[in-house]
Amino acid sequence: MDDETVRFDTKIAVLLRDDLAVWQRLNVTAFLVSGIAGTRAEVVGEAYQDADGTTYLPMFRQPVMVFEGSKEFMRTAHERALKRGIEHSVFTQELFATGNDRDNRAAVKAVRTAELDLVGIAVYGPRNAVDKVLKGAAKHP
Repeated sequence: MDDETVRFDTKIAVLLRDDLAVWQRLNVTAFLVSGIAGTRAEVVGEAYQDADGTTYLPMFRQPVMVFEGSKEFMRTAHERALKRGIEHSVFTQELFATGNDRDNRAAVKAVRTAELDLVGIAVYGPRNAVDKVLKGAAKHP
């Protein structure tokens, strides 16, 4: 086994609003990172296999960092991501009341960018750019 530390030029990070219930944090995180996995094939590794030969689904090749911030900070981070052209997924408060992808997309489409009630965003891009988008966020406890 190679002892050399693996460094990534890119970063995957999730920012969650700090007033969410635990179940909401988990749900939002899962939905947000699915947008990255579904559109950026290079971030997903190979399938896993145990010693008995049972195969499991692949996962991200790199860590996913999770942060939290206030409602106001969510807006700031979203604006930074937009200005920097950083790919990101969004989860709004309204999505807790929907039950499928069609209704989720319609709920987001009904609200102007500046008025989105964001509870989470996931960002993917060059490490330094992602760090600038999330500057001031606290690591999730």
